[in-house]
Amino acid sequence: MQLGDKLAEYIKNFSSYRTTMDFGDVAEILIIAVLLYYALVWMKTTRAWVLLKGLVVILIFLLLAYFFRMTTILWMAQNVLGFAVTALIVVLQPELRKALEELGKKNIISSVLPFDNNHRVDEGFSEKTINEITKACVEMGKVKTGALIVIEQKVSLRDYERTGIDVDGIVTSQLLINIFEHNTPLHDGAVIVRNNRVTAATCYLPLSDNIVGVGAGANYFFGKEIDELSLAECAVLAGITQNPSRYNPYTHPVSR
Repeated sequence: MQLGDKLAEYIKNFSSYRTTMDFGDVAEILIIAVLLYYALVWMKTTRAWVLLKGLVVILIFLLLAYFFRMTTILWMAQNVLGFAVTALIVVLQPELRKALEELGKKNIISSVLPFDNNHRVDEGFSEKTINEITKACVEMGKVKTGALIVIEQKVSLRDYERTGIDVDGIVTSQLLINIFEHNTPLHDGAVIVRNNRVTAATCYLPLSDNIVGVGAGANYFFGKEIDELSLAECAVLAGITQNPSRYNPYTHPVSR
């Protein structure tokens, strides 16, 4: 593989390159290293991080193929590489657009020289936060108040935060109960929790294409598909909450 040959030649002649390097070369290496570092930090907060790990696995496989002289695999990789870069840009288009938007909003000087006293360090997910969320769920369960609480772990939820309203408050049971109280401005939608803070409320969570709960209910209670239900049957299905069997019109018909 041509790239592997160049890499091997560079490693072999590295000692001779050291004598020809000047200050400009060192500065260029440092700039590239800083840019690469910030690119990796950005990728870790997006779905591109998972894709990067997959690319690393492919790269390791290609290196092994080069050392073991697997010419057919190397030929295939060389021919695929041309349009693979374009495909990668298309796949990462939403992340790249978001990165450019954040770059336009960010203060570059404060990012490179992080002396901002208002900068908050991630606190981690504490036991107190777990207790507050549990307490809020118990209290809301007593009065049958619905709540959507999404806790961020390894996968970043910043894309979903953009659909809601910023809160940035410490997680407490009182805050969660007030957010999901009926007829309040923030009760509709999901709350996102990162570390020990409620970052956003009224966030929109897209449904998966594999959701079959409503369809299963339509089949079980009415023996129909969702698009075959009448308006009255949809209303009955929507009203099944605490005791589904009680709302079954076949086993418990409404007396007229």
